[in-house]
Amino acid sequence: MRRGERNKEMGFYERYGKRALDVLISLTAILVLWPIYLIIAILVRVEMGSPVLFGQERIGKDEKPFRLYKFRSMTDKKDANGNLLPESERLTRFGAALRSSSLDELPELFNILKGDMALIGPRPLPTYYGPYFHEDERVRHSVRGGLIPPDSLSGKAVTGWEEQFEYECYYARHISLWLDIKVFFTTFRILLGRVETDYGDGTGGRPHLSEYRKDEVKN
Repeated sequence: MRRGERNKEMGFYERYGKRALDVLISLTAILVLWPIYLIIAILVRVEMGSPVLFGQERIGKDEKPFRLYKFRSMTDKKDANGNLLPESERLTRFGAALRSSSLDELPELFNILKGDMALIGPRPLPTYYGPYFHEDERVRHSVRGGLIPPDSLSGKAVTGWEEQFEYECYYARHISLWLDIKVFFTTFRILLGRVETDYGDGTGGRPHLSEYRKDEVKN
């Protein structure tokens, strides 16, 4: 097996069960949570204006890009030269609360329903991060990215990039119903821990991957 690849043999759960559960859970959640969608959309519109949603190209399964949607958490404020201000200056208090609680990610349930994502899986990252992955880390792209990432098993509200990728690559190679259950229930403890950290700033106190590994990529 080459680096960045995994065993192509898939069990019943990975081949059929996981996707079936993703459709059932995401559709049910959307139907149940629609009042919350409406309330958040109105608050975002009042607080930050239009658009209500933020869309960004992310790396999907087999490294195929897709557009991920979140509730917007930053303004479009610019400096005197027309350039966007730093994220820390555009992030509103309400936006930080959305991020810390992960409520900004509720629109991703539609990405899951569509098939771009899974409920649980490696976190889909921006396409411009592509050059910064080590070859053996690309196995994380052999499965659908998830709303709930497996690095929650670390028990930490925030993990470093190396630790995150370690959990994600392990997950990609060992998908099972039991592993998904463990990740799902561990996440609730993580969400409580996030409100006590600076996770709401969008980076969780860590640099962007493109900054973290900038010296590894030569122009």
